[in-house]
Amino acid sequence: MMLSPKIQRSVRVNDGQLIALSDRAQYDHSQAGYLHKRSSDNTKWQLRWFVLYQNMLFYYESENNTRPTGVLLLEGSYCERLSKSPMERNASFCFTISYRRESQRQYELRAASEVDCVHWVDAIREASFNKLLLQKEELEQKQLHLLQVVESERTSRWQYAQQCDELSSEVKKLRTELCAYKKEHEPATRTASSTSLSPTDSDDIDPVELRKIKKVQSFFRGWLCRRRWKQIVDQYIKSPHAESMRKRNSLVFKMVEAEEEYLEQMEILVTCFLRPFKMAASSKKPPCTHEDVNSIFLNSETVLFLHQIFFKGLTSRMESWPTLVLGESLV
Repeated sequence: MMLSPKIQRSVRVNDGQLIALSDRAQYDHSQAGYLHKRSSDNTKWQLRWFVLYQNMLFYYESENNTRPTGVLLLEGSYCERLSKSPMERNASFCFTISYRRESQRQYELRAASEVDCVHWVDAIREASFNKLLLQKEELEQKQLHLLQVVESERTSRWQYAQQCDELSSEVKKLRTELCAYKKEHEPATRTASSTSLSPTDSDDIDPVELRKIKKVQSFFRGWLCRRRWKQIVDQYIKSPHAESMRKRNSLVFKMVEAEEEYLEQMEILVTCFLRPFKMAASSKKPPCTHEDVNSIFLNSETVLFLHQIFFKGLTSRMESWPTLVLGESLV
């Protein structure tokens, strides 16, 4: 952003840091290309090489220059297409970078084609440090959630492995005791196979040995139950119901993203257009009346306020997703 002589007397700019950022922008930029820039006196168009880096827009005399001619700080600015006279050449490819303060200069730029113009306008509108912070916070929350899931999976895996080791040791111990039991009671087993066992004979079984037999049976029943449960879980994951749940989750997340984008656009409409028009209508020589403003921006502030409340409630409900039911918030 070029500084006036009056500001230059009171504000100092570190040229070395700006040149260092300009060097970094040469290979780490989000958008670069030639644009025509209208001069400060609005007399002619100047062809300059522009490089967009984060929320700063550098411009150079040509692509081969390493020292920038100037830099625009895009934080707090808004970019929009400019409607020019149909007789002017390439009029539809013009756009402006403006600031909310009237004392700040408005920059008028022109692209070579419609595609370049759309790309530049979209890139400049996205070049906001606050938006990057919000994206960073969102990614950090997702990363924290994934780390918690991974940690819980590791804990479950360790517990399952420990349980398997204990059960393996118990199986080996029971096999050893079973072999010893068979060797000790092999003659009695042969005798029992030749004659039927009467109800009174069952009372002669040692309770300790009976508990061991029940323990082996319980182990095998548990193993069969876990195996069957794993099959049920696998079938559910591949079932149409699970697929519909995944699609529902995707739709809900897209709905939240769309609501957030709509809220940002409404804030831009109210802050950059509605409120300045209201201030202009209250001036001594208003270019438009309050009735015109109300008819153009019908209930925009009320709609913005209601959507802010809705988005806040939606995000609070999303914190306990997917155990909650979002149907109530949509009523």
